[in-house]
Amino acid sequence: MAHLLLPFLLLLSSASVQAQQNIALGSSLTPQGPSSFWLSPSGDFAFGFRPIEGNSSSYLLAVWFNKISDQTVAWYARSTDPDPAPVQVSSSSRLQLTSGGVLSLQDPTGTEVWNPQVVGAAYATMLDVGNFVLAAADGSPKWETFNSPADTILLTQVLTTPKTLRSRIIATDYSSGRFLLDLQNNGVSLCPVAMPSGYHYDPYWSVDGNTTMLVFDATGRIYISFDDGTQINMTSGVISSMADYYHRATLDPDGVFRQYVYLKIGDQWSSAWTVVDFEPSNICEALLPNVGSGTCGFNSYCKFDGTNNQTSCLCPPNYSFLDEERKYKGCKPDFQPQSCDLDEASAMMQFELIWANHVDWPLADYEQYSPITENDCRRLCLRDCFCAVTVFHDTDNTCWKKKMPLSNGKLMGDVQRKVLLKVPKNNNLPKKNNSQSELVGSSKWKKDKKYWILGSSLFLGSSVLVNLLLISVLLFGTYCTIIRKEAPSLQSSSNLGLPLKAFTYAELENATSGFQEVLGTGASGIVYKGNLQDELGTCIAVKKIDKLQHETEKEFTMEVQTIGRTHHKNLVRLLGFCNEGKERLLVYEFMTNGSLNRILFGDVRLQWNLRVQIALGVARGLLYLHEECSTQIIHCDIKPQNILADDNFTAKISDFGLAKLLRTKQTQTNTGIRGTRGYVAPEWFKSIGITAKVDVYSFGVILLELICCRRNVELEAAEEDKKILTYWANDCYRCGRVDFLVEGDDEAILNLKKVERFVAVALWCLQEDPTMRPTMLKVTQMLDGAAAIPTPPDPSSVVSSLQ
Repeated sequence: MAHLLLPFLLLLSSASVQAQQNIALGSSLTPQGPSSFWLSPSGDFAFGFRPIEGNSSSYLLAVWFNKISDQTVAWYARSTDPDPAPVQVSSSSRLQLTSGGVLSLQDPTGTEVWNPQVVGAAYATMLDVGNFVLAAADGSPKWETFNSPADTILLTQVLTTPKTLRSRIIATDYSSGRFLLDLQNNGVSLCPVAMPSGYHYDPYWSVDGNTTMLVFDATGRIYISFDDGTQINMTSGVISSMADYYHRATLDPDGVFRQYVYLKIGDQWSSAWTVVDFEPSNICEALLPNVGSGTCGFNSYCKFDGTNNQTSCLCPPNYSFLDEERKYKGCKPDFQPQSCDLDEASAMMQFELIWANHVDWPLADYEQYSPITENDCRRLCLRDCFCAVTVFHDTDNTCWKKKMPLSNGKLMGDVQRKVLLKVPKNNNLPKKNNSQSELVGSSKWKKDKKYWILGSSLFLGSSVLVNLLLISVLLFGTYCTIIRKEAPSLQSSSNLGLPLKAFTYAELENATSGFQEVLGTGASGIVYKGNLQDELGTCIAVKKIDKLQHETEKEFTMEVQTIGRTHHKNLVRLLGFCNEGKERLLVYEFMTNGSLNRILFGDVRLQWNLRVQIALGVARGLLYLHEECSTQIIHCDIKPQNILADDNFTAKISDFGLAKLLRTKQTQTNTGIRGTRGYVAPEWFKSIGITAKVDVYSFGVILLELICCRRNVELEAAEEDKKILTYWANDCYRCGRVDFLVEGDDEAILNLKKVERFVAVALWCLQEDPTMRPTMLKVTQMLDGAAAIPTPPDPSSVVSSLQ
């Protein structure tokens, strides 16, 4: 039946292409222009720019349900990286169907950031089934969104092997999530994915066999078709009056593949997506990997509500979420864990075990006792500083001790074991709700008339006093304004015109516990780790500048203003500053994975795909600084210590302490020698102006270090010609043996063409004459494969073709 159905669907798709109004070559869309999307004939679906929730300045290229209240996204463009990321663009971007039949998405600089890799389309069309198609002259699809799904499939959509659906990270964040639907020739599976490496854990739902396709047919049934003609239902959400509903099936952020319907008729505002079927039947019980946290994060537990088919992650008593929005990151204890210096008596006085009713963490056992009594089981955990949970099974008198982090937690109605959680004594009561306490106080106040009258009198009297005080303050303030005029305080972020927080020195001293934990030492000061005293305990990096050397108030303010206005995925974000007395501090977001210096030159080789991701990230960050800022910024000290990585290994350029700012129409500047040995461009040592090309040179050195996983200078290298990486890489490239640079790196060897391309780009960046080096725009285009790379000249060459 599947073999008969597929040609019918393709015929239907082709007929629809021919029947409806086409989108002509030369058409274009802009996010905020008069035309930001193209509609299907019925208006049910739209293709174009969709604002990202909570970020009005960023847009997805997407297909969405156009007539429902929340305009649910059914498809969105993603990069082709090993770990696909959503393509996000700004309001000045442009999508164009060129005269050559190419669909091209370009950022404000005109750089292409996405295209579907097809040419020669005769026209485009948005179909009423939700499929956006680039069609040939005869109406056959050359490319279609149905053939490159994101996390959703639609009615009549047919997926042929191999294909994948990847969940979002959360409903409002379209980044690649933790779960994958994998359609391969040998079967279909749902499995967790380790981020950001992309490693697949064991499936928690699967069907094996010689698979040909996954079909969402017109009756609402989603089935797997095998090459022998047999079919197995994945869901069977068949309903009457199919035409009265919108339909979709989505791999949701919690790992459940759900089939939804949405009633077209009736009050739009009261309608909502309704689940009609889903797999697996209970994700909390289905997912039990030996490695990883499970459905929810570490130290949390999973609850499945069968009534509304929803999954939620919860923290045990005295624990709280690391991130309230991204609960999959798990929970942390709200108390100081038991010290191993405590003796048994002290430990038993300070801690107790409370029953985690119906909760179980089946893994993380590190010791087992049998036979044993429950009291002895409790005592053994209380005196053991490693023990976070103990489990007692009274049927066979067995005791297990578990240590953190706890994994695969779940809430179950049939837990046959007593699970006991170690917490501090007198610390397991819920915190008083402020609104409740205020309500109780208000009721008590109203119960007693005497208190009410007395309170009213006090209120009136105090009001008079407050008014007199306010008048005095206003008069005194006016007097001070008249007799003295002072410069406006730089402690006000409003004076800077920025959404930055102006911190007091005391706040930052408290946040860093007296500037105790050093993260690193930069050219102009020391960086400390800290935590803000906000609701989330935001982790920060505080740079205490102590080497400003004649920096004036005006210059410091100018730098804070410039850096504060930089907003890019590949730049460390400035959160605030302190300009109090002689103290100058900058407050940045904290980067979990630290510096490239640490992760690249450690004992374990960083994966090739992550090195590629970091190289592209640094290049795009520099492109932003050089060409996309209103004021061009030359960093002047690009090196591994100044490239940080977040928890997804996204590269972010940091430390603008040495940055040189260029005004509009200014192309170069004169300054003293800056930078770090091994990364400094030759022109620093000559009497010529410094341009953005000094950063290009430094990037070339780092690019080679990323390729080879070694430092630029290794004087202890056994072979003389390998001591300086830039010289050795040039020799290997000239001899046609770039494989020597990645010897023993199997992942890089498999991508030798890309290795050769990256080495060539690096050698162009390292040209001694700065005018011969490419711009960062050209560098990013060459790295992405969007621009051809001529052979880099020998060091003695003076002719360049990359201007």
